[in-house]
Amino acid sequence: MFIVYILYSVTLGRYYVGFTGNLPERLRRHNSYSKGFTGRASDWTVVYQESYVDKEIARRREQEIKSWKSRVLLEKLIGSVGL
Repeated sequence: MFIVYILYSVTLGRYYVGFTGNLPERLRRHNSYSKGFTGRASDWTVVYQESYVDKEIARRREQEIKSWKSRVLLEKLIGSVGL
């Protein structure tokens, strides 16, 4: 199972979109001040997720969401379905 997820950091007031096969471990790594975009905060929380059986479909969905480049569209997606 692969998860496309959206994280939110209150500290940064920003969203992050990704996909993984192990969401708890991936979230732990995002919150451990690793290198990259999410390394600037340690308060990332999952605000949205979608599950896929196929890794390639999950990767394509992640890229589709990232291509929106729109906070409004992200927040509309997040608001459309509860966790």
